[in-house]
Amino acid sequence: MERRKIHFVGIGGIGMSALAQMLSRGGDDITGSDREESPVTELLEAKGIRVAIGQQADNVPVGAQLVVYSDAVPEDNPERARAAALGIPQNSYFELLGKVSAGKRTIAVAGTHGKTTTTGMLAAILRDAGAKPTAIIGSLVKDFGSNFLHGDSDLFVVEACEYRDHLLELAPSVLVITNLEWDHTDYFPSLEALQTTFRKAIERVPADGVIVTDPNNLNIAPLLAGAKARVIDYTQEPAYTLRLPGEFNQANARAAAAAARVAFPSIENTTIYGSISNFHGTWRRFEYKGKNKNGADVYDDYAHHPTAIKVTLKALRAKVAGKIIVAFHPHLYSRTRDLLDEFATAFADAGQVYIAPIYPAREVDDGSISSEMLAERIRATGTEATALDSFGAIEHALAEVAADDTIMTMGAGDIYKVADALVAQQ
Repeated sequence: MERRKIHFVGIGGIGMSALAQMLSRGGDDITGSDREESPVTELLEAKGIRVAIGQQADNVPVGAQLVVYSDAVPEDNPERARAAALGIPQNSYFELLGKVSAGKRTIAVAGTHGKTTTTGMLAAILRDAGAKPTAIIGSLVKDFGSNFLHGDSDLFVVEACEYRDHLLELAPSVLVITNLEWDHTDYFPSLEALQTTFRKAIERVPADGVIVTDPNNLNIAPLLAGAKARVIDYTQEPAYTLRLPGEFNQANARAAAAAARVAFPSIENTTIYGSISNFHGTWRRFEYKGKNKNGADVYDDYAHHPTAIKVTLKALRAKVAGKIIVAFHPHLYSRTRDLLDEFATAFADAGQVYIAPIYPAREVDDGSISSEMLAERIRATGTEATALDSFGAIEHALAEVAADDTIMTMGAGDIYKVADALVAQQ
């Protein structure tokens, strides 16, 4: 194929960066830009992909044939505006992902919780079985050293996102649905609206395809009535020995194992058991970072939905003694407001919660919710909670945590930088 010149705006996004690696590996000339440096942009640079820090019109290279943008990049972004002025075609990340996956045996992993770990586990199992999959995963997988895995077969494993119906850009032959709860409340006004998207995805899986899910999940079961494809119950998989803690990771392992059996029927049980037991996990998923200056263990996790927070802290509580001190970075005003009651009770296993200012991402503050309001609601449940006005203030508070206690930073934003700073002080 002819070598294409493609520019990614927001290339530091976890999906964007994986797709950029895939296209670069396929021979395309890839450049990109992002607002700031991160472990992801560092990885791209190490792989020979040029990343400009800061977004401005002249980042778009001369002769670019396609500009790809993430959800976080608006139409009036200088680079997108420059592409429009020059008549350069533009695709969203998910539009291009749909095009790239066409003609492949696509396994899409969807659901509210556990997508990333399940996708990483599945890719690892298939790799170890010799199936040679290509995979795009929603975090840096320690076992691959990347969020992208290159393979030479037609198997394409991809983490799918339901937000803005992006899941429907894909045409998978195998659809994995880990679980389902109301989320992305800025787009889905209700659980029923979210279920509509998943119902459409289920009905689009062809009759010779497979849906891997928990058919007894109350939010999923009603959606399966219109399925043409065979449904496989991943909960029937056995328990696995894991490096990763928590019952939720057992569910992830079962889903990955069930999907691997479908995708590669000749796979042996010993391969599945070996891959799962040796899987080291991903960046920002119950990740141990080190110790603060006093010797307190520091963990970091991406959890930003109340259920994910609750089960992650439950797993940590089973693992450690002493108090658990949490630094939480709420993600989106809409999610924090709409799930406020659930957030209020999600921190029951913590002894102290520090709340960072809400990360707005694509939203504007309408004054209906704040980190102070969230802290107040958490305190009403009996858990100590304090809203602080900066990461610096949170870092200062966590630096004093004693060796007998445990720190966990949580959230979908960049709260992980606080964990990194604490460990660096040691």
